[in-house]
Amino acid sequence: MKKRYLLSGIGAIGAGVAGVVLKDKNKREKLKLTIENTTTKIKNMNKEKETTLEDAGIPDQVEDKDQAQLENSKMVSEGSQFGVNYYNEVKNEEDKVTTK
Repeated sequence: MKKRYLLSGIGAIGAGVAGVVLKDKNKREKLKLTIENTTTKIKNMNKEKETTLEDAGIPDQVEDKDQAQLENSKMVSEGSQFGVNYYNEVKNEEDKVTTK
């Protein structure tokens, strides 16, 4: 019972604060820019994760040639297939999800 009142109170306070913030046009624009910047950062974090996966799966075919990538390419040339196998598993799972 107390949780319901607590959540209702928090919701009412949040609605009041949102009303005050969104009342002024400058504050609205600032909030909009903040939300856009935050979503851009989140999207970029996902791209970095995909880039790391791509680097592991195709180590000799990427444009970025930093030291870690060169070491990964060297391990693959010596016979290590861990990164390539992991990449293939993830891509196969993604294909299964998209074909359903």
